[in-house]
Amino acid sequence: MTEKSMRERMAAGESYRPDDPDLDADMRRARSRSFRINQTDPADVDTLRELFTELLGEYGEGADIRPPFQCDYGHHTRFGARSFANFGLVVLDVAPVTVGEDVQIGPNVQLLTAIHPLESGPRRDKWESAAPITIGDNVWLGGGVIVLPGVTIGADTVVGAGSVVTRDLPAGVVAIGSPARVVREL
Repeated sequence: MTEKSMRERMAAGESYRPDDPDLDADMRRARSRSFRINQTDPADVDTLRELFTELLGEYGEGADIRPPFQCDYGHHTRFGARSFANFGLVVLDVAPVTVGEDVQIGPNVQLLTAIHPLESGPRRDKWESAAPITIGDNVWLGGGVIVLPGVTIGADTVVGAGSVVTRDLPAGVVAIGSPARVVREL
């Protein structure tokens, strides 16, 4: 039986080391494309669309992400049709990140799939893992929202500015706080 590559381990949600040469090459590619995106004239929407389409696993029709933008890999991120992200979106897409259609994302939002070990030894040795993030259709994430690994946010939900989403949120609710908690149904 052959040993899994770090890429295979990462894709399976197992512990892996991101300093693997193949993964490092993927990250360098994403950083280079993100740099190009962040240096493009914001009025040049055609070039921005082309660059985001090259970088991301999916960039839906009518989608709009306003630079600056940062991600780990890019190809693990799906950004749905007519979805919008304001300035400063950070997507640590070690695991899949799926943003549905008609989603509104405020400035300085962070979607974080990476998980680092609590134990000091594996953390020092640079092991990590990840869990996917899924954001349903027509969700609104207010400015500065942080979504942690493994979270699913149901369709039509609103997350208030500055909230930290640590666990799944159902569809059709308003959630606020750190950790985010449901305060009412819509």
